[in-house]
Amino acid sequence: MTAEQEKQLIEEIRTYVSNTLPLSKMEDEELEEKVEEIVSQKIAGIYCPIHQKVSIVQQVYSSIRGFGLLDTIINDDTITEVMINGPDNIFIEQSGRLFKLDKHFESQRRLEDVVQRIVGLAGREVNQANPICDTRLPDGSRVNVVLPPIALCGPTITIRKFSKDPMTVEKLIRYGSITQEIADKLELLVKAKYNMFICGGTGSGKTTFLNAMSNYIPKDERVITIEDSAELQIVGVENLVRLETRNANVSGVGQITIRDLIKSSLRMRPERIVVGEVRGGEALDMLQAMNTGHDGSLSTGHANSTQDMLSRLETMVLQGADGLPLEAIRQQIGSAIDIIVHLSRLRDKSRKTMEITEVVGYKDGQIILNPLYKFEEDPEKSTVDKVVGELKRTKNPLVKDFKLKLSGIRVEI
Repeated sequence: MTAEQEKQLIEEIRTYVSNTLPLSKMEDEELEEKVEEIVSQKIAGIYCPIHQKVSIVQQVYSSIRGFGLLDTIINDDTITEVMINGPDNIFIEQSGRLFKLDKHFESQRRLEDVVQRIVGLAGREVNQANPICDTRLPDGSRVNVVLPPIALCGPTITIRKFSKDPMTVEKLIRYGSITQEIADKLELLVKAKYNMFICGGTGSGKTTFLNAMSNYIPKDERVITIEDSAELQIVGVENLVRLETRNANVSGVGQITIRDLIKSSLRMRPERIVVGEVRGGEALDMLQAMNTGHDGSLSTGHANSTQDMLSRLETMVLQGADGLPLEAIRQQIGSAIDIIVHLSRLRDKSRKTMEITEVVGYKDGQIILNPLYKFEEDPEKSTVDKVVGELKRTKNPLVKDFKLKLSGIRVEI
């Protein structure tokens, strides 16, 4: 059966099922069995390999109860990101590289149906009044939706796939992002409740790294995670509270922001606060939390270097408290954050830890940084297509070692 014949058959069966079966009264399993039965009848006498028949059944079922074409893409574990720019342009990321798929949605209306199904599952709304929405799929994958007239090419969906296996430090070591020695030192810093900030560009692996670090948190502590769309996978912690933001409804009310959640979390007796990503005025609340006895907090932010992250934090704090003196902001940052980890996506698409820096404090109008580890590229082994290098320890000793001593850790970092 050719691809064109398959497409026509799927549309024919979908129309037949939608028009003749009582879909609202049927369970998912019952509908799937019925679709399989109808497909078998339709292809009787036509040569159709088993895998093609299974694909037809899945596509018909998905078009009614699932996400249609999107289901087959999401189920492919080799795909890490999906970008849909209207019904005819679908791009995927595999092995760090972008490809355009030779598939498309039947119509813009069909794509809009898929959008509504995705946001509806997470209890969110997207429409012309609220054309932008951040949400997630049932498996935790992060989704951003932008509808026309904002998106000129049609409904635009960007999906960051969710790994079925939680990211571990062992995997980071295997991928060459850090070494075992550095992982051991980071574990001590997390256990000693150093406030850690992970920064990097888009797609550099911030959330992945945060996930790995969060699994170093002792299992008997009370952990509160705060995210725009929940995607952290902290395993083994029983006393775990996961909080997620909420968009305003059609009337413009009911919005719950990261700031609201951070303020609320402080009244929930947290031992650790993990903020998925800091983007705006919530930076002030997070710094204040770190400065008021909530040590061991972890968070991420977009920046091109550790120095850039400090500048961005200053700007974000000003968004939350316009008129606050810059000196006061820098003092807050200098005393709140202990360690900044900078990640980067290099020219060969590999993700590497570029720098681990200690924030020593504030002096003479500047935040003092103390680089502990820096990535050094090997010019002899590196090529245009392949980056070879390693994260090397600088000669600078760790200055703020009092938290290690308080925790009874006598190891030199």
